[in-house]
Amino acid sequence: MIMYLSYYGMEFNPFVKGIDTKYAYETEDLKIIRNRLNYIKENPGLALFTGNAGLGKTFAIRDFLTKLNPNLYKTIYVSLSNITVLEFYKEIAYELGIEPMHKKIDIFRQIQETIINIVKNKKQQIIICIDEAQYLKTGILNDLKILMNFEMDSKNYFSLILVGHPILNDILNKNVHEAIRQRITISYNFSGISKDELENYINSRMKLVHANDGIFNSQIIEAIYNSCNGSLRVVNNIITKALIISCNKQEQIISTDTIMEALNELSLG
Repeated sequence: MIMYLSYYGMEFNPFVKGIDTKYAYETEDLKIIRNRLNYIKENPGLALFTGNAGLGKTFAIRDFLTKLNPNLYKTIYVSLSNITVLEFYKEIAYELGIEPMHKKIDIFRQIQETIINIVKNKKQQIIICIDEAQYLKTGILNDLKILMNFEMDSKNYFSLILVGHPILNDILNKNVHEAIRQRITISYNFSGISKDELENYINSRMKLVHANDGIFNSQIIEAIYNSCNGSLRVVNNIITKALIISCNKQEQIISTDTIMEALNELSLG
């Protein structure tokens, strides 16, 4: 399968997971979320970011967090699924370097005392990010407002970032979650890569690896765009599969039939 790289003059496959973040393509989504993350970094509060799978939410958040100065910021990233309220508190406690006690109320007190100590004495700002937040139980969402209460609401001691699928918006719009919804200071819903961005993305990636010219024409890019639902993850899978198939067929230019074959193999068509 690696033969397709040399066949198309590619130094490596730039459409795979794990490529160096310095080569990250600047979509409009990525620019917007970085601006909003910079705001929440300077103005502690609650941020909400939503979007369908594969649109780059997790990449954008983790890339932002890893670039913060660890002397100035204490960052906590938690990817949750279906856990209890007690398990949630224990996870946050462990991330803060606390050995949690047994009762929820005691762990809650430990967390708040530790946060105050970090902010006041260590002079670090705390940013907690909860990914896949659409799976959070109602009890956890209700407790998030309480967790953020310090000194009669006079100050936010940490920033909380909730990341999830669009259904998270529907969940938070329920009356039972009005208190936490009112605390949201910034939000953004990912729209996915546009057609123009997709063309620039593919061309820039092929130039990056010094690939042969003209492998993807405008018709093929159109076909990929119509099949990806705005997801770069899906784009990468389609292109990688298409390059392998096209090489086996000894095509110099990716054909529409090859894209259809790739989609069928990926069960996307």
